[in-house]
Amino acid sequence: MIKAIAVDMDGTFLNSNKTYDEHRFDMIFQQLKAQNIKFIAASGNQYAKLKSIFGERDMFFVAENGAVIYEGNTLYDYQAFDRDFYQEMIDYLNIEREIDNLIVCGLNSAYILKDNTDAFKKDAHFYYRELKEIDTFQDLPEDEYVKIALNINRESHPTLDEDLSIRFNENLKLVSSGRDSIDLIIPGMTKGSALERLLKHWQLAAEDLMAFGDANNDLDMLQLAKHSYVMANSEDETLFKIANYVAPSHDEQGVLTTIEEKVLQSLN
Repeated sequence: MIKAIAVDMDGTFLNSNKTYDEHRFDMIFQQLKAQNIKFIAASGNQYAKLKSIFGERDMFFVAENGAVIYEGNTLYDYQAFDRDFYQEMIDYLNIEREIDNLIVCGLNSAYILKDNTDAFKKDAHFYYRELKEIDTFQDLPEDEYVKIALNINRESHPTLDEDLSIRFNENLKLVSSGRDSIDLIIPGMTKGSALERLLKHWQLAAEDLMAFGDANNDLDMLQLAKHSYVMANSEDETLFKIANYVAPSHDEQGVLTTIEEKVLQSLN
């Protein structure tokens, strides 16, 4: 029996307009809650962004690709980079590679440069509700740093993925949240590992977990769950080999439809 459901956000739960059927979801959520089925938003997004999507709900939030876990409004667990190592990565990207369009992700806030373009700032503010503009990346505010987010220009930085992997080796993991969007995360701090910690806490097994995803950063989450669904709109061929099932696309409300058909109908 399914006892926990984890869903990615962009390209999975949210449609192309970054919205979802709130009334339909509320009805589903109440039924899941009545059956004590856990609902988890598992995303590369910031916790504050996830809260803005779901509001005050008794659910779990796996944010920043697994580095941060909240239970409702309460911080449940997190893992941060070593501060010196994090600064070394920032300096490499910002100084050596001359990349200014970075989103530096802390536990309390995300940070961008004051002299970033208006277009970049607008995009950053959409995804990061807690966001501050700073003068320089070489004097970062006091915070616990959990991730670096950037969009790679493959033409101007054709080898950046490989260069980062060689430079920082086993101390850094690169995951893609879609197309040219890259997150630099702590090795082992993934959506899948976060869900493993939650399952252990709840004394549940992978057989009790249903998961939905569409991108590379969902891979280990789908590998973990017995009831794993790749979205039909996914562009990652690997996920179609990893996932056990295919859900209708995000623009067809594939997550909600699958939960209704595969979980709720079996409870009636």
